[in-house]
Amino acid sequence: MDRYTQFSIFLVNKPGVLSRIFTELAKSKVNVSSIAMMDSTEHGVLRMMVEDADAARPVLQSLNVPMQETDVLGVKLPNRPGAAADLCERLAKKHISVTYMYCTSGAKGGKTLVVLKVPDIKKAIKVLEASKITARDIKVKLRRPTTKRR
Repeated sequence: MDRYTQFSIFLVNKPGVLSRIFTELAKSKVNVSSIAMMDSTEHGVLRMMVEDADAARPVLQSLNVPMQETDVLGVKLPNRPGAAADLCERLAKKHISVTYMYCTSGAKGGKTLVVLKVPDIKKAIKVLEASKITARDIKVKLRRPTTKRR
């Protein structure tokens, strides 16, 4: 697990605005590693992590869009049912709330990178390291729901 810089970009809901951001990042050879987008009636919020935050920063600043940088926690988990549940349960047991989270569709080794916004990243890292959260630790047995036939 690592600390990452996340860019939150506040966008007007108009055609071409999102395209402009990704085009300019591509021109500067900045690779986007994860994204999440939310919308409202008036604007959207694009949250993203890139492979090189220092290279992305001036590109995004040149676009004159409202932007905020946030430190987030990235945890690699196996890409299977129950992995996120285990992660959240470990944090909840130590009274660490998750403000929001999203994930990539895949990271190296068939894993998923889960991005978490937590109030205290250092505490969350300490909790997860102490509980040794690894792919082999996360084992959740799923039960099939029983259905009654009439």
